[in-house]
Amino acid sequence: MIRRDEGKHFSPEQYRGRLRFVLGTLVLIATGLVARAVDLQVLDEGFLEGQGDARYTRIAKLTANRGGIYDRNGEPLAASMPVDTVWASPKEVMKAADQIPLLAEALNRDKRWLTQLITSNLEREFVYLVRHMRPSDAAQVKDLKIPGVYLQREYQRFYPAGEVTGHLLGFTKKYDDIGQEGLELAYDRWLGAEAGAKRVIQDRLGRTVEDVESIRAPHPGGDLVTSIDLRIQYLAYRELKAAVQEHGAKAGTVIVLDIETGEVLAMVNQPAYNPNDRDQVAAVRYRNRAATDIFEPGSSIKPFIAAAGVASGRYHGNTIIDTSPGFVQVGIKRIPDAHNLGPITLTTVLEKSSNVGMTKMAMNLSPKSMYDMLHAFGFGEVTGSGFPGESAGLLNEYSHWRKIGQATISYGYGLSVTPLQLARAYATLGAYGVKRPVTLRKVDEPVPGEQVIDPRVAKELLEMMESVVSSGSGNRASLLGYRVAGKTGTAWTADGGAYSQDRRKASFGGVVPASHPRLAALVVIDEPSGKKYYGGDVAAPVFAKVMAGALRLMGVPPDGLDRVPATTLVQANP
Repeated sequence: MIRRDEGKHFSPEQYRGRLRFVLGTLVLIATGLVARAVDLQVLDEGFLEGQGDARYTRIAKLTANRGGIYDRNGEPLAASMPVDTVWASPKEVMKAADQIPLLAEALNRDKRWLTQLITSNLEREFVYLVRHMRPSDAAQVKDLKIPGVYLQREYQRFYPAGEVTGHLLGFTKKYDDIGQEGLELAYDRWLGAEAGAKRVIQDRLGRTVEDVESIRAPHPGGDLVTSIDLRIQYLAYRELKAAVQEHGAKAGTVIVLDIETGEVLAMVNQPAYNPNDRDQVAAVRYRNRAATDIFEPGSSIKPFIAAAGVASGRYHGNTIIDTSPGFVQVGIKRIPDAHNLGPITLTTVLEKSSNVGMTKMAMNLSPKSMYDMLHAFGFGEVTGSGFPGESAGLLNEYSHWRKIGQATISYGYGLSVTPLQLARAYATLGAYGVKRPVTLRKVDEPVPGEQVIDPRVAKELLEMMESVVSSGSGNRASLLGYRVAGKTGTAWTADGGAYSQDRRKASFGGVVPASHPRLAALVVIDEPSGKKYYGGDVAAPVFAKVMAGALRLMGVPPDGLDRVPATTLVQANP
């Protein structure tokens, strides 16, 4: 077939037109390229620089250390230990996919799990592989030099004393230094650190080759020096744990206060928990019963009701109260004693823990005077410790009291207190009526307090409470060489609107040395299940053991050597 235009020739003019068109097109393209180059390199040079920097620079985190927590003598209670977190850029790792089995082995992780993690996150630039590895283990991962695998320095909270200080210190989040419970939460803003940031140039393996600029300087957290004496804390923990086990108790608490400063020297609970083992921590175990739990104190409240009687001027230690015939009727309720004690002094009422004697005295006082005295000692208000979740207890205003309520409050029912409140009340008596706020931070000087009762009233109560230990229900709290003033308590536990007949709380609170009190302590044993369940049998011995050690550790001189038989002194000092 022959094409129609075969053999057709273009004129010179047509060739020149086509040439001009092609040249014009090329000139336009060249002009556009030059214009774009000028725009990028002169008018908008920051764009190219930014694109280049984005491929070589990174924002690196500058970790900062959370503040440490120490006891009053500088012993560490909480510290942040360096650890390494391994993370990856999935796209980069896939360039060396054949090394994933080696990486899994170094991380001590399943190969299939690691492969799934990487391949299912290819659109992401950052994936955690393992958080908080020991630096020595992380170094083995780094030595593999697998593309896209990086290390990041972080810190993990460590508590050297473990469960001995668990309830007091609380803990931080598992992977972040943010306080969650206890002092870690109460002082989180003080302890917390602020991470810094810097811009760096990295090579293709993620190694920093040059620091470009500092963006934000890191700020470490502040250290916290607590009031706790770790030696006394260990002692209290050991004795409480032994008592709870011996008596098959549900729980227990011991608090030791410095009377002159209001400092908490020891605060322990059972059952305990180890804040280092976060996977085993259950909420029911980590609450600090000493500050958060409330209970009806029973007879351990009687010294403060007696203080109202003494302050009224109508009662003193030798005032006779007739407890015959061994019970008293208030409305429809009969309030008995275990035995008919007959006419006895107010001191003996405390010695024998007579409910009848306390009721008869209380019914001769005005409800307002009783309420004012209890409120003066700090019942119905928080102690000022600042501990998270601290309860104020329950003390109804006196205008709401009925006669039977006034009677039962006199021997420790119808009001609720925390162990910390009750310990502070005994410390207030030991300070001759000066109430000080409770503190969990170390103080260097005696803390001014509020004089809430007449010093003479406080001293008379202390003398009466000495007889409780020397010849009354608290004789197992006595100490060789020291005078002790205290009071036992045994209270039925409320259960579904009524009082259980087989569940009790045993307690003992007191001060030592009684002649010039330095330490106050409270022991609570919750629901002892053995044959012994009275405060004098269960809680008082714990008080004696803890106080004996604490007085020795603090170098407090004896005040009762005149009461120690000479033969005992010779045997003690051969």
